[in-house]
Amino acid sequence: MNGAESLVTTLLESGIDTCFANPGTSEMHFVAALDQIPGMRCVLGLQENVVTGMADGYFRMARKPASTLLHCGPGLANGWANLHNARRANSAVVNIVGDQATYHRPYDAPLTADTAALAGAVSAWVRTSQSAADVGRDAAAAAAAARTAPGQIATLILPSDTSWDAGGVAARALPVPSAPSIDTFAVDNAARILRQNSNDVLILLGGECALPEAQALAWRIATATGATLKYEYVMGRVSRGRGRLPIERVPYNTDQAITMMASFRHIILVNARPPVGFFAYPGKPSLQYPREAQIHHLSRIDQHPEVALLALAEALNAPAVDMPPSEPCPQIVTGTPTPEGLAQTIAAVMPENAIVSDESISYGRSFYRFTHAAAPHDWLSLTGGAIGDGLPVATGAAVACGGSRRVISLQADGSAMYSLQSLWTQARERLPCTTILLANRKYNILIGEYENVGALPGPTAMSMLDLSNPDLDWVRLANGMGVEAAHATTLEQCADLMKQSFRQDGPFLIELLI
Repeated sequence: MNGAESLVTTLLESGIDTCFANPGTSEMHFVAALDQIPGMRCVLGLQENVVTGMADGYFRMARKPASTLLHCGPGLANGWANLHNARRANSAVVNIVGDQATYHRPYDAPLTADTAALAGAVSAWVRTSQSAADVGRDAAAAAAAARTAPGQIATLILPSDTSWDAGGVAARALPVPSAPSIDTFAVDNAARILRQNSNDVLILLGGECALPEAQALAWRIATATGATLKYEYVMGRVSRGRGRLPIERVPYNTDQAITMMASFRHIILVNARPPVGFFAYPGKPSLQYPREAQIHHLSRIDQHPEVALLALAEALNAPAVDMPPSEPCPQIVTGTPTPEGLAQTIAAVMPENAIVSDESISYGRSFYRFTHAAAPHDWLSLTGGAIGDGLPVATGAAVACGGSRRVISLQADGSAMYSLQSLWTQARERLPCTTILLANRKYNILIGEYENVGALPGPTAMSMLDLSNPDLDWVRLANGMGVEAAHATTLEQCADLMKQSFRQDGPFLIELLI
């Protein structure tokens, strides 16, 4: 057994059976091992940022890590942005990066890079195997590190000789460290705050608090105490729709967030962080909550929120309650597209148990609010702010669900160009992905941000924020990737095309001119 064969065997033993890959010369023995050892599903991405984004989307739905396969430091660098997003989503990923042979590194060949340094900025665990005999043991350690709560990126760097040399030894799966216990003092303190206050207490939920079990417990507490529930803005996965709790997020816009938070004097964090602005702006505070507000931590991001919320509910003697009744499902809106009309139309036609991958950026800022009454679904958002994750996350989510759930991508045109190769993988794997490509021919979010910093864009600035001249033709781009596509200029056309796509097995793209 060589090192590569011990790697594949160990990953399978550790429960990792999916590999998103863009291999190069240093990884050919890994590729050969995948041929020889059954059990690993291999999904090819045509650019490394697609590969890492797919691994992120896969974990968000499967709740178990996949592995990546990247080529040397530059390949890791290409995939770095979506590893950043995966880290912010607390996604578990076993990141496998091939590298120069140990004895070849001193010669400083063209692809030589400080791969470990690149990995360290987005990984909770990094190790470089030194010999074939180490690879299996290191792979087992990487898998355990990735599964450590709440989910981490573990990067294993494999010099090519550690893959091709004989002497590899497969390793058994290692135990995953238990999540830290809930602090009973934190529970007692939160209960005290909630008993003594009502209208000025915010329970801010993050991480896995947005899954149904935690939602029910949070609603039980809020109903008993009168506290307000909000999600932090950055949420990797939210279970939504009829029968789920319609909780709003803290707004992205700093002014709106400050207004929302102004009345709260106590903020209880459940797997969440104190809200701060995405960016600094001249004359505006970084903190989005009042400076006099007291922050209380019920549970950290690496703890189980259901355990914390159940303990708090019991400390308050909060009775079990039903979820609030859902509003009627919206109807299809007709005419010229508007953000609210499109959101209502999507909610009206969305199939049961769909997955929404939202990278609609500025145009879709209100989509979330107007889709609470849709059929039950999961909503996946851009978490780290590095654009280009919407299409890869959708692709990985579809792989995780084995094609059984329709994935709807709400995708801005500018950010889609960062990772449009995802469409090719969707076509190759016959994945049930419907992309609504919002074509406004500009980086609209940056026009808003330009104004937020106190400047008015002139001709030179606008030319740098404009995506026309020439226009991007997304129907032709999608067709070139093997994906069927069509234009829509009205909401009823978009609705008809969505419903048509939901009846198909493979991917479909709708270029909606907005």
